[in-house]
Amino acid sequence: MMNYDAILVVSFGGPESRDEVIPFLETVLRGKNIPRERLLTVAEHYYHFGGKSPINDQTRDLIAALKIELEQHGPNLPIYLGNRNWHPLLPDTLRQMKQDGIGRALGFVTSAYSSYSGCRQYREDIARAQSEVGPGAPEVDKVRAFFNHPGFIEATVDRVREAMQDIPSGARQNVQIIYTAHSIPLAMANTSDYVMQLEEVRRLVSAAIGHNNDVLVYQSRSGAPGQPWLEPDILEYLRRVHAENLASAVVLAPISFLSDHMEVLYDLDIEARQLCDSLGLMMARAKTVGVHPKFIHTIQELILERMNPQAERRALGVLGPRPDICAADCCPAPQRLGRPAAS
Repeated sequence: MMNYDAILVVSFGGPESRDEVIPFLETVLRGKNIPRERLLTVAEHYYHFGGKSPINDQTRDLIAALKIELEQHGPNLPIYLGNRNWHPLLPDTLRQMKQDGIGRALGFVTSAYSSYSGCRQYREDIARAQSEVGPGAPEVDKVRAFFNHPGFIEATVDRVREAMQDIPSGARQNVQIIYTAHSIPLAMANTSDYVMQLEEVRRLVSAAIGHNNDVLVYQSRSGAPGQPWLEPDILEYLRRVHAENLASAVVLAPISFLSDHMEVLYDLDIEARQLCDSLGLMMARAKTVGVHPKFIHTIQELILERMNPQAERRALGVLGPRPDICAADCCPAPQRLGRPAAS
């Protein structure tokens, strides 16, 4: 058995007020050659919601739900939050953990998939924070990627089914489920199983619902116009649905996101909704898994399995469970990254 002193939830972070938006984005973009105009464009997304990112409250809600789950079903460990890009920042959290006598923690990253930005970059940030804290910084192991864990799939299925009910019954015979994922540069996608994993989730969820009119598209593209990113873009695809009469209604299911944060709210609930309204295309948007009880239980199961090397690693589909420990050369960083996610 592996013994841990605490759970460390690692998230992206986001501003809490209008005054924090620009400093937050500057932190996210540090070391990246991104035009100032792009930063200001993303800032407007936050200003539309008063400058406060929803991701912070959503992460705190997840921690509160997980705390109850662990108290009831174990292991009853303290939970800490450390963000990559805004307070509480990872170095500050690890420093507090050191002061509290935490020697070894198990990290849960708010990303279900494998890619540089969704896994390796988080591990690099943890290592950087440990180096900043210095001797005595807690050791941190990360739970495996869980895109095909039965609990994550079941929670996603429930969310999509709920959204289907928002489509009038007379229109449900011609609904297309449009699964959306955060676009990433092709240079990053080509060094990971990100697309393969997303396609696996699409197949698993649609099969569970018994719906075969579906597609995977991408959202929140960024970076230089000439840099190739994963396509098709959600807005471009919605125009195609209308032009080619592919469906009379659509359900948008943001499967690469764990909570309804800024990119889900702005890119889907505002931009995609406005486009669908202008096209006369009925649209419903599935919630992310958030604090769905099946997802919270999934996290608890991931913790328990990592503590017991002999425990079954449950996974659906053909890809099987991801390894507990990533290979040293997995998901390497591309040479150039576009602007990061707004969360």
